[in-house]
Amino acid sequence: MKKISDLLDVAAQRAIPVVRGIDDGQLGDPTPCTEYDVRALVDHLFQVVVNFQALAAREEPDFGARPTAVTGDWRSRFGEETAELVAAWAAPGADEGTAGSMGFPARTVAQMVLGDLTVHAWDLARATGQEFVPDEAVVRELGPGIADMAPNARKAKVYGEPFPVPDSASPFERMLGMTGRDPAWQPPRA
Repeated sequence: MKKISDLLDVAAQRAIPVVRGIDDGQLGDPTPCTEYDVRALVDHLFQVVVNFQALAAREEPDFGARPTAVTGDWRSRFGEETAELVAAWAAPGADEGTAGSMGFPARTVAQMVLGDLTVHAWDLARATGQEFVPDEAVVRELGPGIADMAPNARKAKVYGEPFPVPDSASPFERMLGMTGRDPAWQPPRA
């Protein structure tokens, strides 16, 4: 089993070029997450990355604050924050025991941020016309966890209803479908 911090590092290295590739003129564009435009999704992803650093350190996160990360040199800051996330989960014992007030196993909590980093990088890439190919080891790690979390995530309105995908769908496309995303989503044409 790969270390979760190594998987987070690989996922971050795939997400960083996507975030850096977002043009300011695209910040108001729609994303596959219907409740978020590009700016709001970047803000959300920053909030997740920062709060899961706290969870790795067994501190309480603050998901209640409205994130406003898209200011200043936010593209470089995203790389810095993901490096902090990887370091937090690489700390001795971070992936052991439980993390967070819900008492989930630490690895499950780390899989949550791994999923957000991977799926939201895909969302942002799709919304902004960029390529995104997730790492196969990351997808292998996430597939069973997302399948297990999906029913509760739907009840909490974190995932949409499953999107039907063909039998020929890749493991990542099946995973996207489980989260309620259409793997073939394209931004609306002007």
